[in-house]
Amino acid sequence: MEKREQLYEGKAKKVYSTDDPELLIVSYKDDATAFNGLKKGTIQGKGAINNRMTNNFMRRLEKEGVPTHYVQELSDRETVVKKVTIVPLEVIIRNISAGSFSKRYGVEEGIVFEQPTIEFSYKNDDLGDPLINDYHAVALKLATWDEIDLIKKYAFKVNDLLKGFMKEIGIDLVDFKLEFGKTSDGTIILADEISPDTCRFWDVETHEKLDKDRFRRDLGGAEDAYQEVMRRLMGE
Repeated sequence: MEKREQLYEGKAKKVYSTDDPELLIVSYKDDATAFNGLKKGTIQGKGAINNRMTNNFMRRLEKEGVPTHYVQELSDRETVVKKVTIVPLEVIIRNISAGSFSKRYGVEEGIVFEQPTIEFSYKNDDLGDPLINDYHAVALKLATWDEIDLIKKYAFKVNDLLKGFMKEIGIDLVDFKLEFGKTSDGTIILADEISPDTCRFWDVETHEKLDKDRFRRDLGGAEDAYQEVMRRLMGE
């Protein structure tokens, strides 16, 4: 596969075209950002960890019937993915109260919900990714009702599977963000990444944070936390 010109550079990844119009190469960076890019820094080795962890999750999810954009891991930092048009909705599933949920509703962190919650935010940096409901999303033509129903179905299935994967290695899946995309024929598939950048992971016993909150909240030890999740998940 031939890597061609850079099409896009985001906060955590670069995307390149290839000699196949339906495939792209994603390259993961060590750059870390928080609060819509207001806080910037670096987490050494993060790019390689997020790339390999995402691919591990995507392969497992595919086996369980969740279609993803994953095609092939090229190296520690680079992966071939299907070209998609991203649905401009961030899909957030929460199993335990934390982060913006706790702030917004004035509740402490760590309340385990009887069933998971789902929320959408409108993927728009200029507006600060505001919360949005299904009706708004349809009104703004961000997705159709059928697409939203399918996205919800996949999101809850991913939650069930991820919770199981993580529980096996002594980690609670607190909450996480997913993004979905449409292939050229309009099929909805899981895209973007699943990593300590996009998930809250807490140690089951100690409740130690093993995710990007260590960077967001200046807790220190972000590199060690990412490596610990990788070690438990992939034995390295």
